[in-house]
Amino acid sequence: MAKYNTEQFEHDLQSLGISLTEKQIEQFLTYYEMLTEWNGFMNLTAITEFEDVMKKHFVDSLSIVKAYEIDQEISVIDVGTGAGFPGLALKIAFPQIQMTLLDSLNKRIQFLDAVIEKLNLFHVKTIHGRAEDFAKPDKLREQFTLCVSRAVANLSTLSEYCLPFVHVGGYFISYKSEKSSEETKAAQKAISILGGQIERQVDFNLPDSEIYRNLYIIEKVKPTPIKYPRKAGLPSKEPIN
Repeated sequence: MAKYNTEQFEHDLQSLGISLTEKQIEQFLTYYEMLTEWNGFMNLTAITEFEDVMKKHFVDSLSIVKAYEIDQEISVIDVGTGAGFPGLALKIAFPQIQMTLLDSLNKRIQFLDAVIEKLNLFHVKTIHGRAEDFAKPDKLREQFTLCVSRAVANLSTLSEYCLPFVHVGGYFISYKSEKSSEETKAAQKAISILGGQIERQVDFNLPDSEIYRNLYIIEKVKPTPIKYPRKAGLPSKEPIN
C-alpha cells in the first residue's frame, strides 16, 4: 500500500471524539484505494483526491457522532448508500454495529461487496433494491434502531423512504449540506404522517474547514401507516405535503 499522511484525518476524528486503531486506519486507506480504483471504470464519486475523500466522505460520514451516540450493538440501515457513505464508513469505525447497505444500482453493490470482503468485515450485508420495495411488512419494515442517509433528495421524500425501516423509539438521521429551514418546515407534516417527529437539528462545519453540514435527527414515535412508502417513484415525484 502506498504511504499516506493520515495526520489530518486522525486529527479531524479526534475533534469528533473518535479514536481509531491502526487496523481501522489501514481499512480506511484500503477503502480509499479501492474507491479510486473502481471509480476508474464506474461512477462512484466525483471526489477522488486523498485529503478530500478523507474529509468530505469519511470524516463527514462519521460526523453523526455530533448528534447521536453510536451504540455498538444497534442495527443500522443506510438507504441509498452509493459508494458506502455513510454506512460503510460507520461500520469500519464502529465494527460491532449490525449494518445493512441498500442501493438501487447493482454495480455499486458489487463494489461494496468487494470492499467488505477485502476488509474482512462481519455483521454487514448489502441489498440491491429500492427502498419502496424493501420497506414492506414482509421485508425489512421497522427492523432497525437507526436509519441513515446522505442521499440527495428533499427531507419529505427521504423520510418516506427511511422512516418505515425504523422501529418505534428509533431514529432516522438525514445528512444535509445546506441550510434548509424552508425544507424543514415543508417536511414536518410528512414526517408526522410517517410516524416521526424532528427531535432536533445539528449544524456545524467539518473539522478544520468551512464545509457546512446539517444533521436532522428524527425520532420514530409511532408506526408508519401501512400505505407508506408508496410505489416506486411517487415519493420523489409527489412528496407528501
